[in-house]
Amino acid sequence: MQQIANLPFMNLRLGGLSTELTMLTLAVVLGLFHLLIAARANNSQRGIKWNVGARDEPGAPTSKLAGRLERAFRNFTETFAFFAAAVLIATFAGRHNWATVWGVQLYFWGRVVYLPLYALGVPVLRTLVWVAATGGIVLVLVAIFAPSI
Repeated sequence: MQQIANLPFMNLRLGGLSTELTMLTLAVVLGLFHLLIAARANNSQRGIKWNVGARDEPGAPTSKLAGRLERAFRNFTETFAFFAAAVLIATFAGRHNWATVWGVQLYFWGRVVYLPLYALGVPVLRTLVWVAATGGIVLVLVAIFAPSI
């Protein structure tokens, strides 16, 4: 497994960061993208008055696509905190092996694929992609608790 983890395409590193911190940084960018497209889709339909208001009352209903983008963003935020914590713990603990490399990439690329699947309303496959991405977090946790794997 270590030989596979050392392949160049499996070790994407930007700005001198480790693969794990690179994927964490890219996940932050992906989260911001989620936020921006969900906000744009919803705010464009509810109008500027609602957008800058207190939002004490629920906004007007939006399209199915806008609703899906909002739910996809919420789903991303539900898993991102666990991902970020696992990556930071692994980094500070000095854990870097095939499980961390594969885990961070499973999470990131799974979340990239998840967004259009959710936006298009694709059932079942979307859930399988979510399971794979969440499995990436589990792999990082395994590397933390069992560093010799």
